[in-house]
Amino acid sequence: MQNIITILQNNPGLLILIIAWSTVWKAIAAWHAARNNQLGWFIALFIINTVGLLEIIYLAFFAKRNVKF
Repeated sequence: MQNIITILQNNPGLLILIIAWSTVWKAIAAWHAARNNQLGWFIALFIINTVGLLEIIYLAFFAKRNVKF
């Protein structure tokens, strides 16, 4: 754990990239959950921070495919 903290302290650009990556996936997944009336997923996506992993799993396996833009 200390190595990860040291790496992020020495590379602020990497931290910004991770935050941007996570925010983009969180926004896309939350939008889909809201449009599909999946309140449980919507809440879970905001509470649980997994650097985009939960969001990608939701979009790949649990999001309804009939969302219209």
